Amino acid sequence: MTSGFFDAIAPVSYEGPDSTNPLAFRHYNPEEIVMGKRMEEHLRFAVAYWHSFAWEGGDPFGGQTFIRPWHPQDSMAKAKAKADTAFEMFRILGQPYFCFHDADVRPEGNSFAENLKGLEEITDYFGQKMEETGTKLLWGTANMFSHRRWMAGASTNPDPDVFAFAAATVKSCMDATQKLGGQNYVLWGGREGYETLLNTDLGLELDHMGRFLSMVVEYKHKIGYKGAILVEPKPQEPSKHQYDYDAATCIGFLRKYGLEDEVKLNLEQGHAILAGHSFEHEIAVAAAEGMLGSIDMNRNDYQSGWDTDQFPNNVPEVALAYYHILKSGGFTTGGTNFDAKLRRQSLDAEDLIAAHVGGMDICARGLKAAAAMLEDGGLEDALAARYAGWQTDSAKAMLQSNLGDIFDRVLAEDINPQPHSGRQEILENYVNRFV
Repeated sequence: MTSGFFDAIAPVSYEGPDSTNPLAFRHYNPEEIVMGKRMEEHLRFAVAYWHSFAWEGGDPFGGQTFIRPWHPQDSMAKAKAKADTAFEMFRILGQPYFCFHDADVRPEGNSFAENLKGLEEITDYFGQKMEETGTKLLWGTANMFSHRRWMAGASTNPDPDVFAFAAATVKSCMDATQKLGGQNYVLWGGREGYETLLNTDLGLELDHMGRFLSMVVEYKHKIGYKGAILVEPKPQEPSKHQYDYDAATCIGFLRKYGLEDEVKLNLEQGHAILAGHSFEHEIAVAAAEGMLGSIDMNRNDYQSGWDTDQFPNNVPEVALAYYHILKSGGFTTGGTNFDAKLRRQSLDAEDLIAAHVGGMDICARGLKAAAAMLEDGGLEDALAARYAGWQTDSAKAMLQSNLGDIFDRVLAEDINPQPHSGRQEILENYVNRFV
């Protein structure tokens, strides 16, 4: 079936950098070879079901602005109409993957059994659509933050019945993800944190969250799921302080509960900004620890204090993100998910296509710039030169030494180091040559 929502829009094609067509790719050519691999295989684009189809255009100060034929999603008929529209858009864009939460794709029931029935029915419907279009699932996840039952958390909730409901929900979503061949399963703890410490047992909640994630890993192995388990950091909003604050916090959490070899990270640009970091920082931290899994590509409005989830439009930022991704070996099961939404005044079907076209072009430009920098080797040469002293025999021996011996050497050799230029402006100018 077709919904008719995109009837006036033809499939998007690559027309090259001179094109002025807003619904054509100027830089994203899926067949172009970059560092020995097709661009499509590097970027592994995915459309986020929640922002593109479930979101109704609200913000913290105003309600719905998008009036779509499937809003509100209060029946399986509307859920299937939404799916028809989604897969029409996937056909138009030609991106290889999509992602979804359970609550995005089925109506909210009055019981867990009703939710399960709806999820299983739409999973079968998705399976047919995926077979028809060739679109694959990058990852599935569970929405455990929107419904009022989750207002005090899911795995960290003080009510054990909510923990149980959350566990059952995740099992059902993992089953759906496996059935659809999803390459990853993501957990974002939107309410896994606290609003006040006056009534929060922080240690107990962290232990419950650790046990919950361990159960997820145990179930993955029980059902033979071959995909990756990913967690997504975010510092705040909706909770005042979330336990999965940033990449470093999540890595420490995973190590505390013995999950560092089982779970990797799904990193979002907007969340990095909210944590006071850059996207490249979060990616570099995860990559350094061998825990980079996948990314959510978007941007924030730097004048707003919340997660605005806008489509990316900053080539230098994106290029540095992909630089660290490529340097770490590139994606395996992960990819580039557009966790991005239209502005609430962008009402038309054409806006939704154009937003993704622009985002895909920005990522393509960033990828090519990152590859060019890596192939040129300027940043790696500067890095090697800065740390060259640590390659000497005396420096390596010092790391195996002790404070007393180092003290004696400094006195005996009259070591009196002088600072060296960090050359930051020169390196920034170097990057600008490529972007």
